Formats: sequence, C-alpha cells, structure tokens
Amino acid sequence: MPWEDVPSIGVLGTGSYVPERVLDNAALAASLDVDQSWIVHKTGIRQRRIAAAHEATSDLATRAAQRALVAAGVHPRDLDLIVVATSSPDWVQPATACAVQANLGATRAAAVDMNAVCAGFVYALALTSSTMRGDSACRLALVIGADIYSRVLDYQDRRTCILFGDGAGAAVLGRVPEGKGILASSLHADGTRVHCVQLPAGGSRKPATAETVAAGEHFFRMDGRSVRDFVMETFPEIVRCVLDRAGHQLHDVDLIIPHQANLEILEACRRHRSLPSERLHYTVERYINTGAGSIPITLDDAVRAGRVRTGALILFVGFGGGLTWGGLLLRWTAGPTGCAHPPSVSAGRACSANGQEHHCADDSPAAQ
Repeated sequence: MPWEDVPSIGVLGTGSYVPERVLDNAALAASLDVDQSWIVHKTGIRQRRIAAAHEATSDLATRAAQRALVAAGVHPRDLDLIVVATSSPDWVQPATACAVQANLGATRAAAVDMNAVCAGFVYALALTSSTMRGDSACRLALVIGADIYSRVLDYQDRRTCILFGDGAGAAVLGRVPEGKGILASSLHADGTRVHCVQLPAGGSRKPATAETVAAGEHFFRMDGRSVRDFVMETFPEIVRCVLDRAGHQLHDVDLIIPHQANLEILEACRRHRSLPSERLHYTVERYINTGAGSIPITLDDAVRAGRVRTGALILFVGFGGGLTWGGLLLRWTAGPTGCAHPPSVSAGRACSANGQEHHCADDSPAAQ
C-alpha cells in the first residue's frame, strides 16, 4: 500500500494475570538458609507468584488475554492474529499461541509464538505492529507475554530462584488515529552471549537424557554479573536510540516501563540517567521477574493505577537472554480501562473501569 495509507497501530486495551499462590521471602529464605533481608537488599523483591500444578503457560496467557479483550471491547472471533511471547511454552511444539487461540475461541486468528526471552513482549509488539501496517487484512491482534519460570528453577540455587516468578500480561492492538500509537521501536541481539542466560538441555543440541536430568541441566542458569553489566550498558543505549528514531527527547516521556529484572539494577539504571523515580513504574517487588510477562503486567498495573492517560508518551525497555534487547515508544490512545482489581483475583468478578461496571474474564465474550 502507498506509504500515506499505512495505518497507525496502538494499544486498545490491556489485561494481566498472576497466579494466586504467593511465595514470600520468609518461606524462600528458610529453604535457602539465608536471611530474608538479604533478598530484599540484593534485589528489592519481597514476594513472587507461583503457578498451581494444573496451570500451564497457556492458561495464564488466556486469563490475561480475556481481560485485555474486555478492556478493549473486542470479541475473540474478531481477532486476526495472536502472538505469544514466551520462553516457557506448554510444549516444544505446537505453539502455545494455538492453545490460547482454542481457549479463547478466536477461530479466525493466526497463532504463533515468539521467543526473545525477557525482551519478548517488546519484540512481539514491534513485529506485530509492523505486520499490521503492511497487511491491511490484519486489523486486530492480541499480543501476550507469559512465562512460568517456577518449573525450571533450582530452588537450591539462590542466584536464580529468588529472582523469577510466574505471570502473564496482554495487549490488544488495533488501528488508532494518525500520529498516535506505536511511534518507533528498536530491536537488537548479540548471539555471541547465548551462554549468559540459558536452559542448557532439553533442545535439539542436548536432548533430555537421564544424564542431563541428573546434572541439573534442565534448570535455568544465568551469569548474573554479566547480565547486570549488559543491562547497565544497553539501557541508556536503547532509550537514546528509540527516542532518536521518534524525534523525541527524554523529557518528553511521561512514563518508562522497563523489564522488571531486579529493583537494584533498575534503580542503578534510573540513577545513571538521572531520572526521577515518578517517571518509572515498577511491579518487581510484588510480582518479580516474570520473563516476557513482566512488561505487560507492569503496563496493565500502571493503567489500573491511573498512571497512564490518553496522550501519554510511554517508553518500554526490554532485555533478555540471547542476549536480546529492545525499546518501543507509544503514544497512548486507550482510556484507563484496565480492571480495577488485582490481576490474581478470580475471573468473573465485577470490576469498575472508567466508572462503568463490567465483568472480567468468565463473563467476557472470551469466555462464552
């Protein structure tokens, strides 16, 4: 299509879901033989959510998606595309997005997974919006970030198990007025550092065997010091790159939503750029690092908290295994329609959005 006919794509509604079970620092510290104050000092984290035995990544993704669809006022049968960003899929194959499509009854939607680890949601937003601009038939898309890391953590390894939890967030994308929505993005990767964040076994390079299980090679591993250095290096770079592409300055940005890696690292990045604390939104103390779920969960939390208003300029910054990193700048067009209850509250409860009572999840079109 001619360049002047390329539509603007933005967020029409958001939703999130975290499991009901809370694992606080007291319980975790006792099993690790450390003081819980050590966890807070090192990470700023106070608790994490853990999926129930019957919950898979697609289940968390579906709950978040249902709430996003309600907030956007979109029926699942109207969706053209579902993209699930995850590094903890239900299975190696098929795509977890196909399970979500079935759960929602989104019978018209194409469905695909994307794995950029913790940068996955930013990657998915950028690439999905590009697809929608180039394909006039793709008018409504659902982008979900979801992970269940509790299944791949070694709870005797204090370097990793204190940092990760489970959760999902979602956004419905559609056409918005010209000059609104997604203004610019920038995606990057450095495959020479794949070893920094890894599940060593279980793939085609090292299939599961009794030996890999005995060696603990199906547990999540991370070189924490290298990852910290990587985040400190890339955070200012990606902020500058995205703002340059959009023709904006840092002082134009109303809210920054970074990947919720670790409060200590995020605060170090904030101080390095001399950013006031009110310009960033955190959920890491409550919901911890949920992989690809952390940015959309935090976005939905900010919407429900009234921190995101129509016309606000929002900057997403993601970084994850691969190593991957990316940023995206968005001019907000949706109203503050996120559900007013915490994301772990059971589906089907009535909640208030913009002063209007509606029913979430089980009573939404997605659950019919």
